Amino acid sequence: MIVDDHPLIRVGIAAIVNARADMTVVAQAGTGEEALELFRRHRPDVTLMDLRLPGKMGGVEAIAAMRAVQLEARFIVVTTYDGDEDIHRALEAGAQRYVIKGMPYQTLVEAVHRVHSGKRFLPPPVMNALASRIPDSDLSPREMEVLRLLTAGKSNKEIAQTLDITEATVKSHVSTILMRLGVDDRTQAVVTALQRGLVHL
Repeated sequence: MIVDDHPLIRVGIAAIVNARADMTVVAQAGTGEEALELFRRHRPDVTLMDLRLPGKMGGVEAIAAMRAVQLEARFIVVTTYDGDEDIHRALEAGAQRYVIKGMPYQTLVEAVHRVHSGKRFLPPPVMNALASRIPDSDLSPREMEVLRLLTAGKSNKEIAQTLDITEATVKSHVSTILMRLGVDDRTQAVVTALQRGLVHL
């Protein structure tokens, strides 16, 4: 099954897969919700999943939901995101392979074969991104809310009003965010968060 919100991407990947004698596309979806419904119906051997999808269910959430239906389900993330946090979250959700759009199509074919046979393999650029991930850099849900508002250019006062907390609490969260991301100021925090895939514009 191919899950991507861009029809042209789906058609292109389907052409690559269907050109192989040993593979066939059984379903295509443009949203996480549609993917979950089609997954229940078709139970594909391998699902190719984009991370950024319209609606309430992104790629990571869709993977987790499908694995709740069938624990041994196999997934390959096919995306433009190459930040270490994007990769980390996808693999934690249950993806066995992570392919960046723009890699040779042979990489995708190899990925399907490897994942179908039960192997987990990550190409060197993805391994390098994971290796650079800072240990103990996970942010709490509240810290993620603060980080998203920082990225939106909100001041401490505006963040406090939005989240209905005190400015002192916001400052504490910001200090923790800077420490966990290994940066010195808010601007660096936003840049690092965008590079790593913690937040997206």
